[in-house]
Amino acid sequence: MDYHFDFSLVLRSLPVLLRGLLVTVELWVPSIVIGLSVGLLLALARLSRPAWLRMASLTYIELFRDTPVLIQLIWFFYAFPIVINVQLTPFAAALLGLSLNTSAYGAEIFRGGIQSIAPGQWEGARALGMGRAKILQRIILPQVFRRMLPAFTNRAIEVAKMSSLASVLSVHELMYQGRLLSSTYYRPLEILTTVAFIYFVLIYPGTWLSARLERRMAAKA
Repeated sequence: MDYHFDFSLVLRSLPVLLRGLLVTVELWVPSIVIGLSVGLLLALARLSRPAWLRMASLTYIELFRDTPVLIQLIWFFYAFPIVINVQLTPFAAALLGLSLNTSAYGAEIFRGGIQSIAPGQWEGARALGMGRAKILQRIILPQVFRRMLPAFTNRAIEVAKMSSLASVLSVHELMYQGRLLSSTYYRPLEILTTVAFIYFVLIYPGTWLSARLERRMAAKA
């Protein structure tokens, strides 16, 4: 193969890639925060007594879990504005799609964690006169966060990788900048390899942390 590597172009393009990385982080972190916050509410709705509330939350969760993320992002950018009569920016549409998708998966993580708590803890807290909100706040949720931390970490990793799909909406995140530079300079090998390496550096600490947490929790079990 007669190919001459030229990574000097990568060095010259590094400021552009770093700007893309910043946009990726700006998309990734709020998606996790919003998604897990909404996911907790959805989990509580799924575990509530009213059947209509359980069914509504289940429908929401399955809708986002059983359709491709790419379709959801495109729908929020091209179709959702027709419904609300307001045009969303590419970044807003991507953030909305990733957040709601994360909320559906986060809801199932929370639900599994809450249901793993022994019923006796609920009964004991009620015997002490604590209401449902107090029981969740002081007893249940702290245990859920500890038990499900590896699952939450894995979800954060998945969202970081899914954020690259926002490039199809022309969100100027890392993948978009990498594709743009590749098509401009016709050096996809060097540029896209660098993009992959940057994603690895961004995501690997979370992967390492998740594995470490799983081993620590297994040792305590």
